[in-house]
Amino acid sequence: MGFFKEFKDFAMKGNVIDMAVGIIIGGAFGKIVTSIVNDVIMPVIGLIVGGVNFTDLAVTLKAAVPASEGVAAQPAVLLKYGNFLQTTFDFLIVAFSIFLFIKLINTAKEKLEKATKAAEEAAAAAAAAEPAPEPTPDPQIVLLTEIRDLLKK
Repeated sequence: MGFFKEFKDFAMKGNVIDMAVGIIIGGAFGKIVTSIVNDVIMPVIGLIVGGVNFTDLAVTLKAAVPASEGVAAQPAVLLKYGNFLQTTFDFLIVAFSIFLFIKLINTAKEKLEKATKAAEEAAAAAAAAEPAPEPTPDPQIVLLTEIRDLLKK
């Protein structure tokens, strides 16, 4: 039973749950980036390089053998390097997108920290520069002071 308790403790830790959420969001983000690559970027790149569709790029290692009497057809053996290029472009764009996203978050975090620090410093400076309010005199002292002043006259 110790093994299952240990596994339960591991699986219920906050960082494991955070990691699971990250993987799910990452998968969805990956689909978005793949769509951008396949549907937006690759057609433009294909147009620039002369209408080449990268996924169709392949080298024939062995030609296809057509069907003949009693012999089934054999498909061609292809080295599909175009799929590799496509996957490499996908990876580079995903990595660059994540880099930009993390950079944006870090920049926003730094600006927020600077703004918070500046506000704290301004509040401390304002508190230091503000003169202390004069204490309110006791009403009896005020009355005695007025009587003294009247007696002097």
